[in-house]
Amino acid sequence: MNESETGAQQIASAHQKLKINMSLMEFEQFLDGSVAAPDGERPDDWIALLAPGADEATRRGLSAALASRADDVKRQVRPPIWVRLAAVRKELAAQGLAGFLVPRADEHQGEYVPKRAERLAWIANFTGSAGLVIVLKDKAAIFVDGRYTIQVREQVDAQLFEIRHLINEPPEAWIAANLKKGEVLGFDPWLTTPDAAQRYREAARKAGAELKAVDRNPLDAAWTDQPPEPIAPIWPQATQHAGLSATEKRALIAKKLKEKGQDAAVISAPDSLAWLLNIRGGDVPRTPFALGYAVIDKEGKVDLFLDPRKLTAEARAHLGNEVAVQPKTGFLPALDALGKSGATVVVDGMTAGVAIYDRLKAAGAKPAVGEDPCALLKACKNPVEVEGSRAAHRRDGAAVSQFLHWLSIEAPKGGLDEIAAADKLASFRRRNDLFRDFSFDTISAAGPNGAICHYKVTEQSNKPIPVNWLYLVDSGGQYLDGTTDITRTIAVGAVSAEMKDRFTRVLKGHIALGTTRFPRGTTGSALDAIARRPLWEVGLDYDHGTGHGVGSYLSVHEGPQRISKMPNRVPLEVGMIVSNEPGYYKDGEYGIRIENLVTVIEDKAHPGMLAFETLTLAPIDLNAVDRSLLTADEVAWLNAYHKRVRETITPLVDAKTAKWLEEATRAI
Repeated sequence: MNESETGAQQIASAHQKLKINMSLMEFEQFLDGSVAAPDGERPDDWIALLAPGADEATRRGLSAALASRADDVKRQVRPPIWVRLAAVRKELAAQGLAGFLVPRADEHQGEYVPKRAERLAWIANFTGSAGLVIVLKDKAAIFVDGRYTIQVREQVDAQLFEIRHLINEPPEAWIAANLKKGEVLGFDPWLTTPDAAQRYREAARKAGAELKAVDRNPLDAAWTDQPPEPIAPIWPQATQHAGLSATEKRALIAKKLKEKGQDAAVISAPDSLAWLLNIRGGDVPRTPFALGYAVIDKEGKVDLFLDPRKLTAEARAHLGNEVAVQPKTGFLPALDALGKSGATVVVDGMTAGVAIYDRLKAAGAKPAVGEDPCALLKACKNPVEVEGSRAAHRRDGAAVSQFLHWLSIEAPKGGLDEIAAADKLASFRRRNDLFRDFSFDTISAAGPNGAICHYKVTEQSNKPIPVNWLYLVDSGGQYLDGTTDITRTIAVGAVSAEMKDRFTRVLKGHIALGTTRFPRGTTGSALDAIARRPLWEVGLDYDHGTGHGVGSYLSVHEGPQRISKMPNRVPLEVGMIVSNEPGYYKDGEYGIRIENLVTVIEDKAHPGMLAFETLTLAPIDLNAVDRSLLTADEVAWLNAYHKRVRETITPLVDAKTAKWLEEATRAI
């Protein structure tokens, strides 16, 4: 393309030369949607949607057109935060609202959201994966949990926002204290679940105020350059990795609906959509989701509502005649049709916006707020998925071990920084044929940055990894046969006695949880304290959960299971995969976390009992261990784990890494 041409001219030229089978306007809209999707590790996959089997010249032309459109977006200059707040407040006044709720959510209540839904970043400059902003006429507040207490103070202007702890200082209390009698607090019913809406409604009532669903989101109205919905290709997930065909899964859900006397279910969670239909997409960062909705009835018939432009030829063939694909505009009429028939329809209370519930009810349906019928089946991995996860962890363990060997040479020299370390780790993972992406942005945290639980390194925050200090690296991969997540804390040089003490107590908690056996029906909430006890014994703790569910080439954070202080009614069951990640964080100095993924198995030695099998295979840094704090049983576990790591990973790595691995996994 001619470099002297403007972006618009380049795109028009590409449209004409490449003979794209759509109008110029449609082509531009398609490019905008592709720019609004995350780049990922396979940035040219979108070309298959426009020109399947394109030759190299066509691919280059399309890539150049997309790059030109992306450059136009990057050149956009956003106004400062106070100007954005003023624009939102102007819209509030126009709608007669005293305030508005801005959750960190999209229409599917996801943790990972498309660029279009990064509303907290736009209004408050906060980039964490969870939180809530409340904007009133004369004040505003942001609420975050313990993972983000440091990050929020670094990113958010405390002159413009009150900073609150989501659990200790809940938004409901703030609403009740700050709304005035007769005022109206608005919320977007697509971004708020029925459960959350009810809590906020009660809080408003305490102040004599009203909570009201709005048709026009005031923030979206003020966000004049808000990205469009993403367009990323959808691919089938092979049964060899999924374990069950989509036909078999639909039959399982239909059976559950019949057993409960329900006529249909709305599937609003993207991971459930992907699991049910054995499809994977690329609409959100680091997680292979295709955003859309589905309705499955008690006969197993599925109506799928999403942008049909995202379907590759392979995905269309995979879905076949068993799934009726409709544009998203058909979703609300489909809910109306369910209402006219008086159907009993399951709506997931955790992932469905209250708009879905209200629309069904208004149309005459009998909406039942319950659990997504896919959730538990998806969480309990079938044998093929569990074996795929084992295989993925072996390959991932080889990549991590190669990185740790490299780090052991480079970090003690001094001068190595967080970005360089993260890039090197990425290079080892990318060598795997089944690798598709990272499961989240690598947390590469030197020194005090390790105390920020969900730290994300940038050019501005990038620090050298200090010698005689701790370095924390939390990372994972998305493979066709499994999702990985591992954290290792490394002693670079000689670290202090305090650091070794804290590291060893975290390790003791990790071992205690990993070796626990428990009866069927036990929830993760009942196990959480086991991992904390070694820290509690000396008056210490950590402000995050001990374990989260993990998907099968899906989300690295998957429900409904978890291990945390927060009450959880879902028992741990065979096939579930959860993380085991106790930690300790000293603000301004260092952070420690040791994380392996484990899967729930039957304890054959004790019928009726369950146990954990550790999936993650990579060395735990012995240089940070205070041997005197470990019991004989803990030493035996650590030695046995390292023996397994050594025997499994050695055949998968080069000779120099194998030699290092022998020392790194030595018996102590």
